Amino acid sequence: MSDVVVVGSGVAGALVAWKLATAGASVTVLEAGPRIDRDTAVEVFRAAPAKVPESPYPNTAHAPRPSVLDIGIPGTGYFIQAGPDTFGSTYERIVGGTTWHWLGSTPRLLPTDFRMRSEFGVGVDWPIGYADLEPWYVRAERAMGVAGDPAQNGGSPRSAGFPMEAVPGSFLDSVVGAAAARIGLRVELTPQARNTETFNDRHHCVGNSNCIPICPIGAKYDALVHLDLAEEAGARVIANAVAFDLVLRADGSVSGVRYRRPDGSEATETGRAVVLAANAVETAKLLLVSNGGNGVANRSDQVGRNLMDHPIQLSWALSAQPVFPQRGPLSTSGIEETREATTRGERSAFRVEIANDGFRFPVGDPTVEFTETPDRASFVRLREGGRPLADRWRDHLSREVRFASLTEQLPDPANRVEPAFDQTDAIGIPRPRISFRVDDYVRDGMADAKVVHERLFEALGAAERNHSDIAFGAGHLMGTTRMGTDPATSVLDAEGRAHDVPNLWMVGSGVFPTCGTANPTLTLAALSLRTADALRRTLRSLPVA
Repeated sequence: MSDVVVVGSGVAGALVAWKLATAGASVTVLEAGPRIDRDTAVEVFRAAPAKVPESPYPNTAHAPRPSVLDIGIPGTGYFIQAGPDTFGSTYERIVGGTTWHWLGSTPRLLPTDFRMRSEFGVGVDWPIGYADLEPWYVRAERAMGVAGDPAQNGGSPRSAGFPMEAVPGSFLDSVVGAAAARIGLRVELTPQARNTETFNDRHHCVGNSNCIPICPIGAKYDALVHLDLAEEAGARVIANAVAFDLVLRADGSVSGVRYRRPDGSEATETGRAVVLAANAVETAKLLLVSNGGNGVANRSDQVGRNLMDHPIQLSWALSAQPVFPQRGPLSTSGIEETREATTRGERSAFRVEIANDGFRFPVGDPTVEFTETPDRASFVRLREGGRPLADRWRDHLSREVRFASLTEQLPDPANRVEPAFDQTDAIGIPRPRISFRVDDYVRDGMADAKVVHERLFEALGAAERNHSDIAFGAGHLMGTTRMGTDPATSVLDAEGRAHDVPNLWMVGSGVFPTCGTANPTLTLAALSLRTADALRRTLRSLPVA
């Protein structure tokens, strides 16, 4: 028996466990997947033929997860895609969660992101404003170790500086910055949870270019930082414990969590409070399969609904001059002013991410273009061999430029996660069935992003310009358990407590009412610290399990 049972060990669960354990609460963290050894994962990644985000990590039978290699292929993979569009984002089910393969970018939401209904007449308003969350942003940046330039705030006012100086921009950033200035745009350094000095006993970044899927030296923040601190303070982390049911008392409160081990055996961890800290897909699925499949905390019928991502407009081309990508973190700068578009009532705004990884996202490993294109020209290039091939390869790789614009998706109750009771995994737990549509609001925003990309390519004198027609997933799972003031239209109150269950709390980006255009990790971290503080103040008043 614990004071608090936390389901999920990613950044949200790790921060909650750390704050509560250091405050003297007994905490147990349940994680569906196994622990990971960094050195082993690096070697697995090096040997993997496909260098995708999931390649260093195991996909276990008892805790399966989606993979970009399966997305969009009917009848394969963990997700059951119900359409009409493919949900393209993935995650990890391992100790530390998806921070094992996240990018590390930590921009804040904009003040207007919290007031979409009031400002633009679309979406909903949050039950809190930017000013309410700003002090928690500061705490989250200090806890994670965020490097940034306070003079470049991306439109989000700050009450304090960053813990570390910014990660320097790349040479590619400077070239794109000069081109952007010629068309009236500004390139800014991106805040990142990545060390530029020794911090939290972790080494500073040395410029390894494979931060996705793994930082080989741990310079990029991951949830293990705070899981370790939580365990030092007395918290327990139980790996390979797949939560599948929330146990309810007669009064409707929750008394614990039932979980299943890889061999199918079961156990229950009881607690005075339960915190669901899995991602927007897994938390929603757990709530809906609980209570004999009748669901928990779903009086509003909003659990699992309003699934959001940041559908990406992807564009790539060859700069007229060398820009020398493949150096340093995957992205170090972006264009932020496009996030403040006044047309957000009609179509999505977007954030332009400038990439340092060349064509790796749209095309694959740099060798792919020269070895896998089944046409005569490629065959001739291979037959060239020696210096001609090396010169062609060097010239091409040195000029590769990629932009990825993250668009804002509005909450739509038809975009949802449901448990597929007819299609279970190896230990009998329903897989997630996902209904998803990318609407005209997003597609019109993607079209605007494409125009900006094309203007940048023109300013760069770029050749071989490409604009994807596919809305790529950003890996940003949001919505499904949104917070709000009205129990009829939301799952949680403003502090993250379930309207229907007084001792059930939820953290993570599933609680977002809307998603803005900022990478969500810093915001979910700030909200998690805020929720942990509210739970700490409430814990003594809750009955013993």
